[in-house]
Amino acid sequence: MTSTLLSLRDLHIGIKRRHHRVDEIVRGVSLDVDAGEKVGIVGESGSGKTLTMLAILRLLASPPLSVLEGEVLLDGEDLASIGDRRLREVRGGEIAMVYQDPMSSLNPLLHVGSQIEETLRAHGVSSEAARVRTREVLLQVGLDDPERVRLSFPHQLSGGMIQRVMIAMALSTSPRVLIADEPTTALDVTIQRQILELVTSLQATTHMAVLWVTHDLGVVASLVDRVVVMYAGRIVETATTPRLFERPSHPYTKALLESLPTQSTQHRSPLHQIGGTPPDPTQLSTGCPFRFRCPYVIAKCSEEEPPLIDRGSSTAAACWRDPTEW
Repeated sequence: MTSTLLSLRDLHIGIKRRHHRVDEIVRGVSLDVDAGEKVGIVGESGSGKTLTMLAILRLLASPPLSVLEGEVLLDGEDLASIGDRRLREVRGGEIAMVYQDPMSSLNPLLHVGSQIEETLRAHGVSSEAARVRTREVLLQVGLDDPERVRLSFPHQLSGGMIQRVMIAMALSTSPRVLIADEPTTALDVTIQRQILELVTSLQATTHMAVLWVTHDLGVVASLVDRVVVMYAGRIVETATTPRLFERPSHPYTKALLESLPTQSTQHRSPLHQIGGTPPDPTQLSTGCPFRFRCPYVIAKCSEEEPPLIDRGSSTAAACWRDPTEW
């Protein structure tokens, strides 16, 4: 049996402009994550993935960004209404986040170990217990010489080691939810695969829920149980991973999958591209935002934006056309 651990309900995020104008950039995102579940959040840059994740922990740069409406619930507790003390307990304690650029997330003037220990002490762990726990988590993420790493400055470690340090920091407090925001983007392919396998094995051991944010569907193919696809600030498809890869229900998802290389792709042959560019979420007109890039567009697509429509088999897609019509 599973139970909903983290729930986003009709989340809207806006950006404040001049003359008190507020433009909406994330529009009505609703998402439930069960305890122990692995969910991939996929979409091109600017689709609203990272902003949605930052809103969970109330880390939006305010001003100019702010949550306009909606709820973020952790085990039924509304994170928007909790006080600062409880928020500090949730951040890093119950929900941890690994960021895209690990080097910029660490203080270059402090030893790596002291920064992990600081995280633990902020959550009530004694200094001695924090040192012991730091060594434990550094070993847990595959760093075989934890004492050397603990006493190193960030610039003395490779990019892959730094990312492992960031994962160790996130895991040090045994969080119930881990948000990984494109943590392998700056790494080479070999190290990227190691990080993916590391997170998979750690999740299997700790049974934490994982939200993996990426622009690459290929990354999440064997990593998550369910995929959520975002476009122009909203969810356009959600499905189990096998169903999404076997039979996508939104033209945008289909186009993303077609852009991936396969075993039959010839050496140096051009890959499929999605024509056009993603729209500015603050400048959307009436209708489906994807219609200008969609090969299956019909007249209704220009008249009204489709809601998420149930396609069966735990799948929903924001498209007026059934996939059987493609």
